[in-house]
Amino acid sequence: MTLVTLKDVLTPAYEQGYAVGGLVTLGWEDMRAYVAAAEAENAPVILQAGPSCREHTPLPVLGKMFRYLAENASVPVVAHLDHGYTFEECKTALDSGFTSLMYDGSRKPLQQNIDETAAIAEMAHAAGISCEGEIGFVGYSGGEGSNGTDPDEAARFARDSAVDAMAISVGNVHLQQNKEGGLDENRICQIDAVTDVPLVIHGGSGVPVEQRARLAHETSICKFNIGTELRMAFGNALREAVNSDPDRFDRVTILKETHDPVEAAARTVIRAFGAPPQRQGGRT
Repeated sequence: MTLVTLKDVLTPAYEQGYAVGGLVTLGWEDMRAYVAAAEAENAPVILQAGPSCREHTPLPVLGKMFRYLAENASVPVVAHLDHGYTFEECKTALDSGFTSLMYDGSRKPLQQNIDETAAIAEMAHAAGISCEGEIGFVGYSGGEGSNGTDPDEAARFARDSAVDAMAISVGNVHLQQNKEGGLDENRICQIDAVTDVPLVIHGGSGVPVEQRARLAHETSICKFNIGTELRMAFGNALREAVNSDPDRFDRVTILKETHDPVEAAARTVIRAFGAPPQRQGGRT
């Protein structure tokens, strides 16, 4: 199967009432486990390269890794740039084979955010790929606070930026390790009522699984970004592998032991979003 765009996987999700996981990658081990999980669950998956991932591995390398996995997968796989902050960064991702660009102008004044996101969307669409934008600001656990999305501004942003998906701030927080919070469903309904674009929740790890599943079915939220809980699964598995035998030094041998736990964690995440089977044969 070839790579697909963000629009390719979110349009049916929007129409049929389910969501797709935007799984945050940090390297080969987790991205491979995510695709294995998607295949096992017979569901689409969005591989995401965020700022920390790109700091470690250049975009052209990530693009080739994503494409290799996608082209050999039996389910749809999107290669997505997460939190691109400049036009140049988004252009590099496009040239590197990514099929979706997320431009983050959420810290900027509304009109500037619209104008800059629209330029990225125009570039993406001209190349036949997708664009995600963000309106309102999603803060960070223990760091920057959030600025909730105003429904009227969301309507204007969705209309004028021409994005294929719109990330919103409705109580979600990046890097949250527990699920004690939850999303502002009233604000989500207000945004939903004035827009007709698939909605995205960043910081999805902090959202209770039951709420993720319900909102995926009942609202226009079609994409949840999940990173922290999967990083925790990887870190715990790696720690256990290292500590189990202090004499081991071959990192390939050690890293292999992260695959099954990360795949299992990703399967649990993906399953909750309710995607229908993507190929004949059903789930395993």
